[in-house]
Amino acid sequence: MKLQNKVALITGGTTGIGLATAQLFQQEGAQVVVTGKNPANLKAAQEKLGPQALVIEADAASIADSEKVAKEIETRFGGLDIAFLNAGIAQFGPVESTTEEFYDHLFGVNVKGLFFQTLKVLPLLRTGGSVIFNSSVVNQRGWAMTSVYSATKAAVRSFARTFAAELVGKGIRVNVISPGPI
Repeated sequence: MKLQNKVALITGGTTGIGLATAQLFQQEGAQVVVTGKNPANLKAAQEKLGPQALVIEADAASIADSEKVAKEIETRFGGLDIAFLNAGIAQFGPVESTTEEFYDHLFGVNVKGLFFQTLKVLPLLRTGGSVIFNSSVVNQRGWAMTSVYSATKAAVRSFARTFAAELVGKGIRVNVISPGPI
């Protein structure tokens, strides 16, 4: 029970890595808050995680939704111990077919959303808290068809480094994970 009496936010926590993390955190004693956008996935996550989990509909690219998530955490739990900024999208295509909409969508979710959700929950993070960013192995590799996605994940890796330097004095750890294809 490593996470007994801890509160953990997992963005993008209704499927995949996020949902598996939420389940593991619960097994370790944490109260979990998960976010997602798809109504069917939100419902399925609530069923899997049970009534003790707080499941919030939130668009990862929306600053207003980031504020809503932070307010709901503060209201229900009063603070936060772990923020796993996992929400993200992976879309690929040849560089010459990249449109402004494609570019803005990936950067909106993977970079802007992660950055502002972190800012909105920072005041809630308790001393000794942890921020974990989900990047990707592509943040350092040049794989074909991943130019925009890779750039978003490199930005996430950069945020982890700078946030770690800025938050160490507040007793908050910042780490980044960079999984390969899942």
